[in-house]
Amino acid sequence: MKNRQYWKGLATGLLVSSVIFAAGILGYRNADQSKGTVLESSEHRAKIIALEQLIDAYYLGEKDEEKLADGMYKGLVSGLGDPFSRYYTAEEYSDESADSHGSYEGIGVSMTDAPDGGALIVMCYEGGPAERAGLLPGDIISAINGTDCLTLTLEQISEMCRNSGGNSVELTILRGEDSEELLFDVPIENVELLSVYGEMLEDHIGYIRIEEFKGVTARQYSETYAMLASQGMEKLIVDLRNNPGGYVSQVCDVLREILPEGLIVYTEDKDGVREEERCDGAHYIGMPLAVLVNDKSASAAEIFAGAVQDYGIGTIIGEKTFGKGVVQSIRTFRDGSAVKLTNSHYYTPLGHDINGEGITPDLEIQLEEDVILASGQSHDNDTQLQAAVRVVSAQKVV
Repeated sequence: MKNRQYWKGLATGLLVSSVIFAAGILGYRNADQSKGTVLESSEHRAKIIALEQLIDAYYLGEKDEEKLADGMYKGLVSGLGDPFSRYYTAEEYSDESADSHGSYEGIGVSMTDAPDGGALIVMCYEGGPAERAGLLPGDIISAINGTDCLTLTLEQISEMCRNSGGNSVELTILRGEDSEELLFDVPIENVELLSVYGEMLEDHIGYIRIEEFKGVTARQYSETYAMLASQGMEKLIVDLRNNPGGYVSQVCDVLREILPEGLIVYTEDKDGVREEERCDGAHYIGMPLAVLVNDKSASAAEIFAGAVQDYGIGTIIGEKTFGKGVVQSIRTFRDGSAVKLTNSHYYTPLGHDINGEGITPDLEIQLEEDVILASGQSHDNDTQLQAAVRVVSAQKVV
């Protein structure tokens, strides 16, 4: 499940804008007058018609015209050969938007498939409706509103939990080795996903892990930083390992709490148009800093690491990053569907294009494969984090 979430986050990539187009825009009314398009070719149009005629004549099942149309749109974007460009149906875009913004309507749990059917609760979000109702990690959801769900898919169980037809949902839970059956009435609410986690380590070292740069991340980072500062933090480690990226606006807002005055990142599109994000330096961190990265640190996470490295205000530790130095923007259609297209390159403050190259850490250290990188996990065998502790501990507090 963690891998699925990572690749989904990576595909979401670096969202710099979401432009809503009015009815008729994007060629709805002027498609026949377009130039240099696939549908301008009579051969291509004829082949599409021929394919549908063959489906009507020979396909055993029933065709769904809406799904055929969606498949055609997806195929057009897929033909770009760009792993970061994608067409979304209205339902897919709604789900993607909720995940990217960092909040959604639900019960506030992370689930995976249970070994014998149903859904295994991996985590209850702190302060969320499931935690308040008394659910625990390790519980198995076996029925929803009295309907057995042991043979359902994870997606079907998730949908039933969110859309129960009321303001709450009754969950039948199997708990413990004896599979004790318990009933819980769980409210359905707007749940904010936790993308930032913090704790105080030894020697007044603050540790902040950023899972992904969602729409709520900058605020959560500020709150976490303030909490650690109130506990006497004098040095900071920021963990970006397995962070697939996210919103450029969010990573820039976090960096404005760290960097001195100057350029944060800039982008250039295919016409050479340049756009810049800058920092006024009003909140320059001014304390020993280390940033942890690995080969799954991508996109916005690389903007963070690249800026810290270019300014020389912290030590980058871990493994070479993923190397996603391109930016996507999302444009929506009037029917709720959307298309995400790669539209520019981004560059670090010193002008480095890391696309396909990644960022090489100042201190390269491999991590043992059995170490779990997740919020709240034990740090005992985390050699990269231990190296970061040594690095910031050796630096003078000024």
